Amino acid sequence: MEAVAKLRNVPTSPRKMRLVADLIRGQKVAKALNILRFEPNHNAARLEKLLLSAIANWQNKFEDVRLDEADLFIKEVFVDGGRILKRLRPAPQGRAHRIRKRSNHVTLVVASNYEAEITEEEDNTKNK
Repeated sequence: MEAVAKLRNVPTSPRKMRLVADLIRGQKVAKALNILRFEPNHNAARLEKLLLSAIANWQNKFEDVRLDEADLFIKEVFVDGGRILKRLRPAPQGRAHRIRKRSNHVTLVVASNYEAEITEEEDNTKNK
């Protein structure tokens, strides 16, 4: 039982975004929201909004399961490089240096431990 949320073309380098993404990987949703809320890095606000979107996607997908019973955690979060804007900066003696303005794509997967509990109960009933 999982849901996905994607954030595309974020105008910051993937390396900077990965620093924040590594903080929340594998955490429970409530703990991850607290980490992101108090993290001073500006990318934390974007990831917090993305995490809230993933939770809402999960609620829409599984309406019959209550959120507090689901025990949601962050199964995957990864940051890929996006498009690169190439600009030129004047340099001495008529030359030019290339400036690469990087962007990234973030994918966040939220999963539930509720599914594992259901399969364990089904296995126990089959074994009896």
